[in-house]
Amino acid sequence: MKTVVISSRSKTLRALLKQARKNGLILQSPEGERFVLAPIGDWQVFDVGESEDFAEEVKATSQNKELIKFLKERHTHGKRILIKKVRERLGLDQSTKE
Repeated sequence: MKTVVISSRSKTLRALLKQARKNGLILQSPEGERFVLAPIGDWQVFDVGESEDFAEEVKATSQNKELIKFLKERHTHGKRILIKKVRERLGLDQSTKE
């Protein structure tokens, strides 16, 4: 993904960015294409290669030390909720399978 710096003279884009800061926006082109404009906070990017071969991508991803460290740190933070509790809260019956 590429970063594009918006000029301070671009009033329309700056107005859109101001709106997006609050709730995010969906921008729609005249052709009907939709794009999301939303703040991303502490965005982190990890290079894992550009291979078309899935096995190579898996290997490259698993060898990315920075990514693995990030995932381990993230894994240890936050409260966990058992799926059973989530189903109970949502009123979902575990006996029915679709």
